[in-house]
Amino acid sequence: MSKAENKTKATKASVAGFIAAVPDEAKRKDAMALIKLMQNATGESPRCGGRALSVLARSTTFTIAGRAGDMPLIGFSPRKPALVLYGVARSAEAMLDKLGKHTTGKGCLYIKRLSDVDEKILKR
Repeated sequence: MSKAENKTKATKASVAGFIAAVPDEAKRKDAMALIKLMQNATGESPRCGGRALSVLARSTTFTIAGRAGDMPLIGFSPRKPALVLYGVARSAEAMLDKLGKHTTGKGCLYIKRLSDVDEKILKR
């Protein structure tokens, strides 16, 4: 049996090009604001990873079922229905009730617009 490969790998794709390709202007502006927020929080430069994921943060090495790889600590993707933030929801569960309008999934935080949430809470 072949081992599955991690699909979320940093690429040389242009972050600016990735964001410019987002069709909705408001979502593009929110994406740029998220990049700045995450860059300030991590001290890392943004980079693209996977096919549609704008990743930002240092990677960590993990081992699952005998395979090792790098995984971004935080990231986001400006999807059509919502901005999806990865690696945020679990670490911030205690603050989510103060955040504002959002939903969560397995380790993901879904926000329709940044104006729907308290950015101070999101930064924390």
